[in-house]
Amino acid sequence: MMKSLNAIGLGSSECGLTERRTDPSTMRVTEIAPDDRIVAFDAAGLAQYKGLLRVLILRDLKVLYRQTALGACWAIAQPLFTVLIFTVIFGHFAKIPTDGAPYALFAGSAVVLWTYFSEAVRRSANGLVAEAELIRKIYFPRLVIPLATVVSPMVDFAIALAVMLALMLWYGVVPDWHLVLAVPTLIVTAMLALGVSLWLGPINVRFRDVKHTLPFLIQIWMYASPIVYASSIVPASVRWVYALNPMVGLIEAFRFAILGGTPPDAFALVVSVTAALALLVSGLIFFQRMERSFADII
Repeated sequence: MMKSLNAIGLGSSECGLTERRTDPSTMRVTEIAPDDRIVAFDAAGLAQYKGLLRVLILRDLKVLYRQTALGACWAIAQPLFTVLIFTVIFGHFAKIPTDGAPYALFAGSAVVLWTYFSEAVRRSANGLVAEAELIRKIYFPRLVIPLATVVSPMVDFAIALAVMLALMLWYGVVPDWHLVLAVPTLIVTAMLALGVSLWLGPINVRFRDVKHTLPFLIQIWMYASPIVYASSIVPASVRWVYALNPMVGLIEAFRFAILGGTPPDAFALVVSVTAALALLVSGLIFFQRMERSFADII
């Protein structure tokens, strides 16, 4: 083609064509291989896919309320009706002690945090299987998926917290400076949820039983946490065993941040932070070892 054009006196630029030559020495080749290090957390590589992380978070938010009559109002309705049911059954009929706080506020302060944690674990545990087509087609750090599913429920958390603060004003309770403690409590809760998800997600890829057993386990975990009752009703002789549940210290800390009153138990709080860090580090190691086989198994 180029020879014929030159033969009649026309160059390639005169015909609107551009001849391009590729120099092999300037071509960039990226080789993707499994990392054999025990802990291989590549923060720089993960940062390169922040756009994908943002897209997955926004997609989760859109899909969650797509084609629903109430839309994002479900983020308000779910915790609100949960608090209403708990208030009627445990506050009015069972008359569970609340250390002096109105039962609706007592239960609501725990429900807000627990709803975030349970949703983050549920979405993250099933996230890898839900993204099977994406995992099989292209490469990207698989850690992006559990990160997105842990971050996206924070929007619902923020909405539920705003409802909780409005309910407090209804009862004439004004938050004080302790409210700033809600931020570190949420961060540790997110770390705990991510750590649990980094274990459950890869296990769910191999054994789909996780999908069926997880709702049951979350329900048991909820009643093993001080949501509908105060930790003070637990006998002192076994309270240290009860505090081994990492959500005990977090729920007590969040309730203290919202309502004030009795500070959280120091031992329970140490257990919560330690468990969150241990699960996160061990989960990263386990996730890294398992992710190289995701595309083959999923």
